[in-house]
Amino acid sequence: MPACSRGAVRLADRRPVSRRLMPAINRQRLAQECADTVRLALPLIAGQLSGVGMTVVDTMLAGHLDAHTLGAVSVGANFWVLAFVAALGVSMALSPSVAQLAGAQRLAEVGPLFRQALWLAAGMGLLLFFAVRLCAPYFLGWIGVDASLRADALGFVHAISWGAPALCGYFMLRGTSEGMGLTRPTMYFGLLGLVLLAPIGWALMYGRLGFSPQGAPGCGAATAAVMWLQFFALLAWLYWRPEYRRLRLFERVDHPDLAVIGQLLRLGLPMGVSVFMEASLFAVVALVLAGLGATTASSHQIALNASAVSFMIPLGLALAITVRVGNAVGRGDERGVRYAGYAGIGLCVATQFLSASAMLLAPQGIASLYTSDVAVVALASQLLILAGLFQFSDGIQVASSGALRGLKDTRVPMFITVLAYWGVGMPVGWLLAFRAGFGARGMWMGLIAGLSVAAVLLFLRFRRLATQGRWQDLPVATGQSPSDPGHNIH
Repeated sequence: MPACSRGAVRLADRRPVSRRLMPAINRQRLAQECADTVRLALPLIAGQLSGVGMTVVDTMLAGHLDAHTLGAVSVGANFWVLAFVAALGVSMALSPSVAQLAGAQRLAEVGPLFRQALWLAAGMGLLLFFAVRLCAPYFLGWIGVDASLRADALGFVHAISWGAPALCGYFMLRGTSEGMGLTRPTMYFGLLGLVLLAPIGWALMYGRLGFSPQGAPGCGAATAAVMWLQFFALLAWLYWRPEYRRLRLFERVDHPDLAVIGQLLRLGLPMGVSVFMEASLFAVVALVLAGLGATTASSHQIALNASAVSFMIPLGLALAITVRVGNAVGRGDERGVRYAGYAGIGLCVATQFLSASAMLLAPQGIASLYTSDVAVVALASQLLILAGLFQFSDGIQVASSGALRGLKDTRVPMFITVLAYWGVGMPVGWLLAFRAGFGARGMWMGLIAGLSVAAVLLFLRFRRLATQGRWQDLPVATGQSPSDPGHNIH
């Protein structure tokens, strides 16, 4: 090689790594991936916001009735949410399973898998129904709920528990549709639930349209009724709409196949544990801070509510990332896996930049939307600044989790979340809050630490699997037993 050519090579090698890698990035494909992810995510975000809206409707109806009812509904809802996230986490196994089958053009297996998922939903629904009713009295006693609230809080829990089977079934129906890339029904039926809850809750809680006033139990009954209406409406949608006919979802009634149900559980239970770990961390933090007085509890609730609303955007994106990554896995497209994962994570970072900016630049304005109490606004503003700081970690961890679900990687992420939230987040928060004297701010610093550890480890996990192609060895749930002909593990 001529000396001048060798010099040119050495000079080129001294360019920054990022510049040397840029030509390998297909910008057109990256832009298309971002567009496809956003298209899938927008209805999912709307659906998630509708779910939050249902909580707001319950709170407003109870608050305008009386303070006692509001307290009972708040306590009962905080207990019910643990069952809700457990059902949601386990059902998350279906969407990536369907997405991988769709990507592999194995649509004949979607229908059998769907029918087994309904059997799983029925079993989970009955289990949650009895578990919620049996555990609620012990839980409310353990956290020291005032005796005057306990009866109505239990009434709320007992009433809403009737909706558990419908909730589990609805999640499975939704997961099937989302896995096929059909995400608009999530928005349609989320909004349907929001629209129906207000009049039904008003009638049952306030005693209108021939009903006797039922207060907090009426609120739970209204929410359970809406769950059943959403389930049957979405079931009819999947039955009648032409885009689902090729899947033959209702071709026959299958007997329970324990092998297929076991595949879904092996994928879904770790997801359920992961979601439960995060939800329970925030629930326990709220209970701990409630002991520091009304001002602290109210300030924490304001900051937490603002964070929850902003979190719906990256959560909707994460659900879309799961589908996009799952499709790429089904096609055996290694580059597609990386494009889908990294594009989605980048979109989450971008959206979190907006929410973080709002919380960091206008914390008092946000807090003032909730209350006019000067002391509460002051403390809530400090917590909102901390909430702004963890927006990026929260976005990265939920997006990375979504990408890993698309790969069917669930067990290692489960251990990561347990470590991050309960091995780091809670201990650090408790020490800063009660040993270092930071109070509520200390607990929020612990949340930042836990979410940051989760974000780093989950992102590195996805990067390792996507880069080395190890996702090809991960399990895939199908509509067939492992011993059946045609069973295939990607």
